[in-house]
Amino acid sequence: MSTHWESTYARTTPKERSWSEDSAKTSLAWIGATGVAKSAALVDVGGGASHLVDELLAVGYTNVTVVDLSASALAEVETRVGSRATLIEGDLFEWSPPEPLGLWHDRAVLHFLTSDDQRSRYVDHVAQSVAVGGAVVVACFSLDGPEQCSGLPVRRASAEDLRLLFGPRFAMQEEATINHETPWGSMQSFTWVRFTRLDEPLDAEGAEARRHTAQGTSTPTQR
Repeated sequence: MSTHWESTYARTTPKERSWSEDSAKTSLAWIGATGVAKSAALVDVGGGASHLVDELLAVGYTNVTVVDLSASALAEVETRVGSRATLIEGDLFEWSPPEPLGLWHDRAVLHFLTSDDQRSRYVDHVAQSVAVGGAVVVACFSLDGPEQCSGLPVRRASAEDLRLLFGPRFAMQEEATINHETPWGSMQSFTWVRFTRLDEPLDAEGAEARRHTAQGTSTPTQR
């Protein structure tokens, strides 16, 4: 997998990558909605060469990490932000944060994990990494989104699919379907969700109550 992404970033420009954004404004809005402290530890997993880290730093976040498989992608980020962020090249599952995270952001990893085992392992890793009360913001291709990305198969999901995947250790706070416009003008449908890491698992009744509460909340500004 690392070879695939290293090759992809090394041979393409941002305008040739379907996931590129001039501004990560949707991610910024959802992160802002969590209320996470500007000093809290934040990670963008599979962040690649995204400008999210630049924009987080610009609005005052001071402890931002990007984890990605591609050295080329992270080199692009380093030319822009220097040492103001922590850039980790490597497998997400081999990385552990040095302190409990206030926020986990993922717009690029989960939908590439297509097996139940991979996805279960991912949620366990999130649960081990995020502090109680911390936030999780995840986006993946929605049920009517693309079936592939960068030539790789993906596993699409609805908000309900993600609620069930993350299970009782997380309370869903927000959900939305939001279109991403590629650099060449086509639209890709994403499911966005926001969770809070709980101090103890929800029982079935509590989970249902949380679900109805989440459905009644407003969503951040959408693209």
